[in-house]
Amino acid sequence: MSYLGVNIDHVATLRQARYRGWEKGLPPEPDVVAAAELAEKAGAHGITVHLREDRRHIQDDDVAALRKVVTTRLNLEMALTKEMVEKALSYLPDEVCLVPESREEVTTEGGLNMLKAPRRAQSAITLLNARRILVSAFIDADLDQVSASHDAGAGAVELHTGTFANATTKRARLAELNRHRKAFEAAHELGLQVNAGHGLHYTNLADYLSAVQGVHTLNIGHGIISRAVFVGLSAAIREMLDIIAQAPAVEKDATANATPSGTETRAAEAGKARA
Repeated sequence: MSYLGVNIDHVATLRQARYRGWEKGLPPEPDVVAAAELAEKAGAHGITVHLREDRRHIQDDDVAALRKVVTTRLNLEMALTKEMVEKALSYLPDEVCLVPESREEVTTEGGLNMLKAPRRAQSAITLLNARRILVSAFIDADLDQVSASHDAGAGAVELHTGTFANATTKRARLAELNRHRKAFEAAHELGLQVNAGHGLHYTNLADYLSAVQGVHTLNIGHGIISRAVFVGLSAAIREMLDIIAQAPAVEKDATANATPSGTETRAAEAGKARA
């Protein structure tokens, strides 16, 4: 069964809408730390946050606080910049996902082009790997991007599912699913952990998991937070976990290079490195 990483960026988005630049006084709400703790209690296998360069939602203090309380896996999404690499080496999340950024975008609009700056990517990944941080590249479902991620030293890729999620015809959806299946197979052959995320929600996740079997972790945020407005965060997470649990079983574990025991080993190694 795939793991669920809950992205809590939009808990911070709601907070920042009211408390941007807040002065000392009453704690700003909603609290992202409380959200992370509640998500873990509800069964989330990890917590994901994106520390953007423009700090539009998650703030530096949030990451520091989350590192102290998250007991599952803390996944830090970040741009491939010197500043962010230094931040990651300071906070020591369990995982880092390298993503593209543009100040004009409403949300991440596509995958990171790992062919564009291979030396810079390799240098950053080497530094992060040295601290036992698992590095993934958030990429489009493209075979060249998969190969470039592997060549740069990434231990995982996260397939950008936005194009699939935004497809408006059956033909377009099937084409995207076929593209993702091929990218998954290529990444798995290279020994990479394969994650997926962006635009996945309660009405399209089952189709994705039926077509692309063996995905290690699904990082989902906006869909869960939107549902939580009506049913509560715990219930929203449990509903998503139910969909994942009903996905077709994989006869041969396609995540053999990143089984639960392997994840625990990496977590233990990261703890030793932090110590």
